Amino acid sequence: LGISSYSYWHFAPEKTPIEYVIEEASRLGAPAVDILHRQMESEDPDYLLGLKRHALIRGVDLNCLSTHQDFVTPDPEERQESIEDTKRYIRLAHHLGISCIRVSAGRWNTSGSFSELMDNKGIEPPLDGYTDDDGYEWVIEAMGQLIPVAEQYGVMLGLENHWGMARTAEGILRILEPFDSPWLGVLLDTGNFLERPYEQMEMLAPHTVFVQAKTYYGGGRYYTIDID
Repeated sequence: LGISSYSYWHFAPEKTPIEYVIEEASRLGAPAVDILHRQMESEDPDYLLGLKRHALIRGVDLNCLSTHQDFVTPDPEERQESIEDTKRYIRLAHHLGISCIRVSAGRWNTSGSFSELMDNKGIEPPLDGYTDDDGYEWVIEAMGQLIPVAEQYGVMLGLENHWGMARTAEGILRILEPFDSPWLGVLLDTGNFLERPYEQMEMLAPHTVFVQAKTYYGGGRYYTIDID
């Protein structure tokens, strides 16, 4: 059971230091912290080891590294760059003693803004000349490169239901289907299903290795979901 460091960022321009989140988790008696990679100050070894020590001294485990990537682009060089970034995140997690990373599949990015994406319930059209089948093919190809690295370092890949190709349970299962690896599973975010939440959670439950549990009771910036 842990707290996401992103929960202390709250969309403010200033990033809340990870060290502060660790201290707050310790004060609250929460056993662990899920680190958002974009919230980290750097990837320098001294900084990483400092976080590791900071957590140890305060009795807090580091249980996930939530990362961002996007494999949905027709440009093979851009896809490969995102794959190489993710390999680096796997090594970072290993260095921090974290056994799971959050992985995003990516999306077409044809929405004008995130607000527009949310207005359309996370649905957006493919780029001209391409289909969702292309997008899934690119994501599956990327996973094929990442799984051996995850196995090498003992870091679980948790594919999150996070818009784009992974917007629905059906989409996530399509990505998982070609693989029979103990190092690829689902990171289930309970706040990211904008329709059929319980049905989709049930579909993914057997494959889930990590849960980011959240609910929005009203007054949300983008949407409200009353989850039991």
